[in-house]
Amino acid sequence: MMRGAGQSPIIVLSQGTKRESGHQVQVGNINACKTIADVIRTSLGPRAMLKMLMDPMGGIVMTNDGNAILREITVKHPAAKSMIEIARTQDEETGDGTTSVIILAGEVMAHAQTYLEQKTHPTLIIQAYRQALEDMIQWAEKKFSRDVDTSDDAEIAKVVRSCLGTKMISKWMDLAVNISIEAVKTIRVEKAGVREIDIKRYCRIEKIPGGRIEDSQVIKGVVLNKDILHAKMRRRIENPRIVLLDCNLEYKKGESQTSLEIMREEDISAILEQEEQAIRKQCDEIIALKPDLVFTEKGISDLAQHFLLKAGITCLRRLKKTDNNRLSRVCGARIVHDTSDLRDEDVGTQAELFEVVKIADEYYTYVTSEKTTACTVVLRGPSKDVINEVERNLQDSLHVVRNVMINPKLVPGGGALEMALSREIEEQGAKMDGVKKWPYKAIGLALEVIPRTLIQNCGGSTIRKMTELRAIHAQDAKNWTFGVDGVTGDLVDMNKLEIWDPLAVRLQVLKTAIETSVMLLRIDDIVSGTKKAVGGEKQEMMPH
Repeated sequence: MMRGAGQSPIIVLSQGTKRESGHQVQVGNINACKTIADVIRTSLGPRAMLKMLMDPMGGIVMTNDGNAILREITVKHPAAKSMIEIARTQDEETGDGTTSVIILAGEVMAHAQTYLEQKTHPTLIIQAYRQALEDMIQWAEKKFSRDVDTSDDAEIAKVVRSCLGTKMISKWMDLAVNISIEAVKTIRVEKAGVREIDIKRYCRIEKIPGGRIEDSQVIKGVVLNKDILHAKMRRRIENPRIVLLDCNLEYKKGESQTSLEIMREEDISAILEQEEQAIRKQCDEIIALKPDLVFTEKGISDLAQHFLLKAGITCLRRLKKTDNNRLSRVCGARIVHDTSDLRDEDVGTQAELFEVVKIADEYYTYVTSEKTTACTVVLRGPSKDVINEVERNLQDSLHVVRNVMINPKLVPGGGALEMALSREIEEQGAKMDGVKKWPYKAIGLALEVIPRTLIQNCGGSTIRKMTELRAIHAQDAKNWTFGVDGVTGDLVDMNKLEIWDPLAVRLQVLKTAIETSVMLLRIDDIVSGTKKAVGGEKQEMMPH
């Protein structure tokens, strides 16, 4: 409310609106971020705890993947919502480091609180944070990273191992490493000198409960959870000719409501004949190309099935669009939208084998080829929950392989990079002057949260180990690869343990965590209930 000299109050905001502003908002945001970070904190490192989440429908998710945990949690506070968003960003961009990014963002926010209480203006804190981020990116790229040879599988395997070491699948490490490397190599395509690795589109993970985890494998080609339409169709074809369709093989019904008035008996049979001719025409157009297999995304009527069976063609219907795209990569066919457009060059001939296999109680169709650029990872396992967790772990490792192939630089894991950067920031901060140096140095302290949490999660003595680690890094600039062994809690050189992360992942962690903190620190006002209150007032104003 505002009062002029001797005037009545002017109401600016409508009545149902809540407004918080200034220091109170920032403290609230910081606490929300801390809370989210505390939920996730125990899920970092090889000794990570799993979280069990239940949704209202009674489904359960058991995982230690930061993104998966936060996706399932429902939160009300707006700042907490943006924290959850950053885990998603991290997951989509690099596939790994989701837990670290949340913990780091929470810590960076917590360090800002001290300065806000000392009445430092948020803009100054933000400038210092931005400066620190730029410096860290430069140091990480120039000083604290090493190149990796992407043609050497053993080198890439080391990176994947360090990614999977913290996951549930680490017991089947070799299997998982081989699967991820083989899958990414299969879908790697070079177009006009640019490497394209599209995991989402061309690497599908098919989960089949039952069997042992050791039975999981990469299939070079496509696996579909489908069976053939008719028992007499062939179930195994070598070097098949494949036609891919995106249209119905059945009589087209009228677009809008069509009414037929039939006066004579012969008219009924004429209409039926017309339907049959339309379908026969479609089937003849397909049969003319002599394919062995027909896949369509839509339906196939019984009549069409009969004609195709007589011509010795196996057909499958109602494929997903994504599966059809993968099939076209495997067999080289073009997806045709109308049978009258079929040409000889649309037929795919690159597939080497088509086979329908019964696994457990279901039928699966395999279309495979050695030279394909699409693949399917078949996961087996004792229960749905286990397979789901293995799938999440594999997604992470596939992304890690992709990141290394695209940006072949590595940084040490186990909190070593964070400690090295922390020391650099400490040194740089000492040379600065003015108010900004304190928040600048605070970023260095915030980075220590990663090694500290690793020590905590394996039950080590935090204060003693952290002091030792700081000392090691301060003694000699060559010690930048020293970090925490997440299993025992000891301080080890990461060269010995061979724990390396892709540079892209760690840079994204730093960028996302600091950028988000900056964004949340800039909020000084939360006005809630802006829209709903208006509706409420309208109802009150209605005459009763």
